[in-house]
Parts: sequence; structure tokens; C-alpha cells
Amino acid sequence: MILQYVLSGLVTGAVFAIMGSGLTLSYAATGVFNFAHGAVGFLAALVFYELTTAAGLPAWLSAVVAAGLFAPALGYLLHRAMFRGLAQAGETAQIVATIGLTIALPALGLLAVELAGLPATDATSLPRGVGPHPAVSFDPLGVRLDTDQLITFAFSAVAAAGLWAFLRHTPYGLRMRASVDRRRLATLRGIDVDATSALAWMLGSGLAGLAGVLAAPVLGLDATAYTVLLFASATAAVFGRLRSIPWTFAAGLALGVVQNLVAGYTDFLEEVTGLRTAVPVILLFAGLLLLNRSRERVAGSAAEDVPPPDHLAGVPAWRRRLPWAAGLAALAVFALLGPEYYVGVAAQGLVLALIFCSFVVVTGIGGMVNLAQAAFAAMAALTCGWAFASGLPFVVAIVLGVAAAGAVGLVVALPALRLGGRVLTLATLALALLADQVLFQVDAFSNGTIGWALPALGLGFADTSDPRVRVAVLLALIGLVALLVRNLERSASGRAVLAVRSAPAAAVTSGLSAPRAKIVLFVLASAVAGLGGVLFAISKGSVTATDLPAFAGFVWLAVVVLQGVRRIGGAVLGGLVAVAVPELLATWDVSAHVGSILFGAGGMILARHPDGVLTQLAEARHRRRARRLPAAPSGAFPTASSTASSGAPSAPPAEVVAGVVARRAAAGGGGSGGPLFVLEDVVAGYADCTVLRGVRLEVRPGEVVALLGANGAGKSTACAVAAGDLPVTGGRILLDGVDVTAWPAHRRARAGVLLAPEGRGVFPGLTVEENLRTWLDDPEPVYRRLPQLAARRTVAAGALSGGEQQLLTLAPALVRPPRVLIADEPSLGLAPLVVRQVFDVFAELRDRGVALLLVEEKATEALAVADRVAFMRLGAVTWTGPRSEVDGDRLTAAYLGVR
Repeated sequence: MILQYVLSGLVTGAVFAIMGSGLTLSYAATGVFNFAHGAVGFLAALVFYELTTAAGLPAWLSAVVAAGLFAPALGYLLHRAMFRGLAQAGETAQIVATIGLTIALPALGLLAVELAGLPATDATSLPRGVGPHPAVSFDPLGVRLDTDQLITFAFSAVAAAGLWAFLRHTPYGLRMRASVDRRRLATLRGIDVDATSALAWMLGSGLAGLAGVLAAPVLGLDATAYTVLLFASATAAVFGRLRSIPWTFAAGLALGVVQNLVAGYTDFLEEVTGLRTAVPVILLFAGLLLLNRSRERVAGSAAEDVPPPDHLAGVPAWRRRLPWAAGLAALAVFALLGPEYYVGVAAQGLVLALIFCSFVVVTGIGGMVNLAQAAFAAMAALTCGWAFASGLPFVVAIVLGVAAAGAVGLVVALPALRLGGRVLTLATLALALLADQVLFQVDAFSNGTIGWALPALGLGFADTSDPRVRVAVLLALIGLVALLVRNLERSASGRAVLAVRSAPAAAVTSGLSAPRAKIVLFVLASAVAGLGGVLFAISKGSVTATDLPAFAGFVWLAVVVLQGVRRIGGAVLGGLVAVAVPELLATWDVSAHVGSILFGAGGMILARHPDGVLTQLAEARHRRRARRLPAAPSGAFPTASSTASSGAPSAPPAEVVAGVVARRAAAGGGGSGGPLFVLEDVVAGYADCTVLRGVRLEVRPGEVVALLGANGAGKSTACAVAAGDLPVTGGRILLDGVDVTAWPAHRRARAGVLLAPEGRGVFPGLTVEENLRTWLDDPEPVYRRLPQLAARRTVAAGALSGGEQQLLTLAPALVRPPRVLIADEPSLGLAPLVVRQVFDVFAELRDRGVALLLVEEKATEALAVADRVAFMRLGAVTWTGPRSEVDGDRLTAAYLGVR
């Protein structure tokens, strides 16, 4: 009997392993955790079903088309439309956009089937398997198996072995891992991160499609079942640390076996409803809690969350509040005069808005993505119903329900102290699913399928059975929450929370308590969600365990983030949109799938505007005001935003051009042989801040140009512009006479322009040998030159000392010298002996004809190897000339601004 459970569990686990491997691959290569992975599997299963049923194709050919052609093509399209924009967005935007796809993709597939007149599908549709139909059964070792099960296991083994070999032993796999380790550095090493990401999404989607096709005979065509499959597969991916394909595969197999053994041998758990089926959820949470911390040393890393710019900062307060006041007045008039039915719809939207306000607290202010808000709302509503049915006064029952939600929030906050980012997101969803499947199934708490009846809330002169009264009560409560949030943001506690969010390490060194900030936010947000849950139950008149499912929180977060999660207005707008759109579609007799598809389109918008609709509207208003302003006086420097909006680089400032012409005339033109690399009148900056103001630099082959200046002079920005890491808004960049201004960083690197960035130019998650192979085909010549690296070839680069990391950064240039080497602060944080080694490398490269642009704050070391020197101050080159003409007065003027 146990062998039967083990073998059948291995087949189930094989599906987990394939889906988990695809999830691991896409995450490891792009850094985006795809919550829509299960939805891709569903679409592939749907295509497989229609090809076999409607088109009559053989099962094997249908599987090839669905998993081998359709799914990878879908992955590529999603990459082009959404994922490549999400790679640069924050974690919240990534999570919400992929949640939008989870809802939209199945709806798009079902709508296409409906419009094309193909055989209809529903949750009861069971496609055939890939093998013979009906499946052929046999009994090896006394255990009954069939051909579909064997095919599933064989495909999973081949997919896992192939993926592992691909990632570990091919150049494409190395480029994928380098891209996610340090995306910016990968581009500077000549890796086209967009192409590698596209390949990763194609392969990951192909694996999702394969898992979907293999699971179709068991799961049918139920989109929700594929989302549940995603989270079971995510458990395997988590145990593989979202990096290791072999460990993910093994964990998937083990999960299937454990789930079968628990189902077969734990009859004593039947008394706890849902506990046996919650095994994947329990293991997911345990894996996240135990395996989330990386023990690797990562040099120079920092985590910051910068809020979006306030485009309305210059607008008077009354102008900022006027649209909201007008909207509130319109809603009040509508509540008084509108039809009762539609006023009830508005009240339903305001109930959701009250719950959505909890996301403003925990995500908008705290920066933590919590998917358990629906569970908190359900906890409060069920507690309130249980307490009222037990004979407690209604008001006491309401208070008890809100307090219960806050207490559960405190319990959730305790493990959250160790977690963050998408790990926290998955952990909170796991807890919500656990509450759904276990806690809320306890009849004594939820009263079974009947639930608890709740009366209307009486106010003496009226009660909330009248939708107009409900609207007034909800607006008052939302106003109180808005006041609470406003005071929180302006209080010492609120500033501490924002400090912990934006720079955790700096906050801790300042004496702020990150655990305390997280606990406060979780408890407060849980209480707000609980209050909304109680009002939801009161509005409905009753509450059951299925009224507020865990996956509702999945969708709620996406709705409010699409509008703007940092503002209460975004929560209100999100609540009204969430009820208005389905109501309008039903009124116009439009398919319900259209609303889900529009929701997914919102995810695509989020990929380009991560801060939501409200911020996007404010930015558009800001740009319109900027266009209406009078032109800047002659000589003013252009800003990045003004030139970007026009779509073409602007001319550099007139006085800068005049100065450049004067300097050219004074210098008598270029030097002998002509420059190899030229920054010609370059203007560049960040957002609305112009940093470089008409910079001109020339570097000849076999020459070292030292670029010196104080902090903030613009030296690192000049390096970024030269390497293609930052676009210019004026001027141009020439490489051997060819205009490379429009070339991206990876193309410039392939043409021979190599940047050794400030800090350490290594991929900390890759080994020493893998780092070298990102630039070299054969690292052996490096090992002969630098035996200290040879001894540590299998060590992760992040575990090396600072000096070893800098040598590893420059070592490839010794074997495959670039045409131009740009070194940004190469001596930063290094011991004097290592600094001498580094500058010996520069001298050797110069002798081999490399053009070197050396940016350095320490003038002594730079001047020792420099042929020419350029001084920068306030984003402009103030002097350039031979090394022999540099004296103490010039150095003082360059660093201290003293003339």
C-alpha cells in the first residue's frame, strides 16, 4: 500500500517539479516572481483541449503545439508587453502586475473560445492525456500505473536535467544568471539583458505549458485549480531557493509523496477539517521562514525604496483638495438623490474601499506586500458573528471582531520580522490560505455553511439597512482612517516607519527599531481590514466562511495598487471601480471575461507607471503645466524631463558651446593621431536634475586621462554616460569617429568600451570562474597571471575580499584588452598594496594601447599613471592639460573650488 502512495505521489510531484522548475528559471533569470505562471499553464491546457477536441489533431501533436509553440510564444509576447518593463519596477509593481495577468489570461482564453464558437469549457471539462486514450494500465510490483502517469514522470525528469545543464553549462544560462545577479553590470559586460530575459520567459512559459498539458486530465479546465497548482509548485521552488533546478525538482517530487502519505496515513487528522489538504501551504510557509535568508556576502549592496516625486508640490493646498472635495460632494448628492439600487452598489464599493485602506497602511506606508488582508477581514466578521450569536451586545461584538483581526495581525507580524519583499508576500498568502482551509472550516467558529446572521447597525434615528445611511457611515469611517493615516505619516512613529522602509540599515544605525515599526503597521492595517470586514458582514446581513476567500486579497491588492496604494484616495477609487466595472458590464450585457481582461491591461499600465493611476494623472498635469510655462532664458540648462518629452536631444547651453569652441581654439585642435574616444559637449542628468553641463573629454589610444574633482562634481555620471548606462540629453559620444550616442551599454561593451564601475564590478552570486567567463571564453590565462584567483575559482565572488574582487573586475581586461577602459574609483576601500597592483594593471594596459579614462578622488595615485588630466567642478570640465602642468594650485582649485 505504501508503495502505491509513493509512486502515485511521485507522479503528482512530477507536475509540481515541472511547474516549479519553470518558476525558478524565470525568477532566477529575470528577478520577477511570476504569479501568472499557473495561468499560462491553464491557457496551454485550453489550447491542447481545443486542438484535440475541435481540430481533431493527435494528442502528441497538440501537446507539441500547446507546450512547445504556443506557451513560449505567449511568454515572448508577455515579455515584450510587460515583463521587460517590470524588471526595473519595484517588487510591489511586479507582484501586482503578475496578479493582474493571473486574472486576465484565463479570461482572455475563455473569451476567445466563446467568440470563435469552439467547444465550450468549464471546470468539469476533462481533456484526455498525451498518451493513448483511454490510458493503458499495468501493474509493476503490484502497483497500478497508467501511461499518462509514466509520460508525466518521464517528461519531468528530462525537463529538469535539461534545465540544469542549460543554466550551468551553456553561455546562455550564464548570461541569464549574471543578468539577475547584477542587471546593470551585465549590460556593461556586453550582455543583452533584454534578449536573455526574453529567452527565460519563453523557456519558463514552455515549462508552465508542459505542466498544464500533463495536469489537464486531473485538474480539468478550472483556472482556479491551476492557480492552486502554482502555489503548490511555489513550495518546491522555495525549497530550491528559487535558484536551484535540481533542488526544486527534488522538492516537487517529495511534496507529491508527502501529500499522498499524509492523505493515506493520517486518519486522526480528519477531525481537523482541511488540515490534510493544507500540507503544501504549511510546507510553503515553513520553507519561506527557514530558507529566506541568504548567507552570501554581497559587496556594496543597498536596498532603498524611493517614493515617487510629488508633482503637485507647488500647487496650493486648496487646489490639491478641490478634486476630492468635488468628488465627495458628487457622491453625497448621488447618495441622496440617486436610485436606491445604485446607491447600494456605491455603498458596497465604499465597504471595499474601507478594507483597501489597510493596504495604504501596510503597503503604501510600510512598503510590505501583505496578501492576508482578506483573511483579517473574514476573521473579524466571523468573530463578530460568533460573539453576537453568543449573546454579547452588538457593539461589543464589533469591537471584539476588530480586536481579533488586530491580534491575528500581531501573530502574522512575528514571522514578518524576518521576512521582506516577495518572500513576505508568499508567506502572508500561505497564512491566509491556511486560515481559509483550516481555521475558517471549524464549525464552532464559522457555523458551517449557514454562517452567522448580523443585524443592521442602529444609529438611533436610522440604521444601516438603508443604503444611504450606509454610505454616510462608511464615508465617516474612511475619513477617520484617512485622518489616522495622515497623523501617522506626520508623527515620529510615521517618520520612523518611512526611514525603515527607505533605508533599513541606516534606520537601525540611527537607533530606530525596524521590528517595532513592522508590528505597529501590521496590527493597525489588520484592524482597519477587520473593521471593513465587519461592515461587509453588516451590509450583507450575514457572513459565512466563503464570503471573503483568501484569493480575494490577491485581487484586492492589485486593484488598489493600480489606482495608487500610497493614498487613501487610491483606496476609495479602487473600491468604487471594483464594484462599478462588473455592474456596468452586466448592465450592458458584456461578457464578464472583458472585465478581467481590462484588469490585466491595468497590469501592463503598471509596468510603465509603477505608482498607479493617480500618480500618473498628477505627472501628466505636471507636464502640461511645464509646457505652458514661458521658455527658459537663454543660457539656462535643459533638464532631462524637458528633453525626454520632446523625443530628441536638446542643444547644449550656448555659453557652454562658446567655451568649448574657445578651448578648442586655444588647444590648437586635437593631438597627434586623433582621439579614440570623445565626449563632445555632453549634457546629461537624472530626471529633472542636470548634472553634466557641456562636458568634453578626449582619450587617445595608449593614453591615461585622469578625471579629478571633488565629490558631486559629476565624475561618476560622466562614466555612466560614456559607457551607455545613462542617456544623454545633449551632445554626442564618438568611438573612433563613429557616433555611438544612441548605442545601448551592451552594444558599446561589445565594441570595446568597458566600464569598471564604482565599488566592485563583480557578480557576487557567480563563482570566480563564472565571472571571468562573462567576458572571456577561456579563463586559464587569467589564472596564470593571477594565481590567487586560480586558487578560488569555485568560490562565489561575493565571498572574496575587496582587493580580490577588484582584481577579478580588471583581470579579464589583461587577457582581452578593451579599446577603452573606464575605471570609476578603482581604489575605493582597498589596501595600499592592492591599490599598487591595480594601478600596475592600468600601466600595463596603457602600454598595450588601451585608452584609459581614470576617475579617482585620490589624486596622488591617479597622477602617477596619468598622461593628461582633466578637472571637473559642478558638472563641467574646468581645465584639461598634460600631467606636467598640474601643480598644487590647480589641485586646490579643483577640489576646494578656490581660485
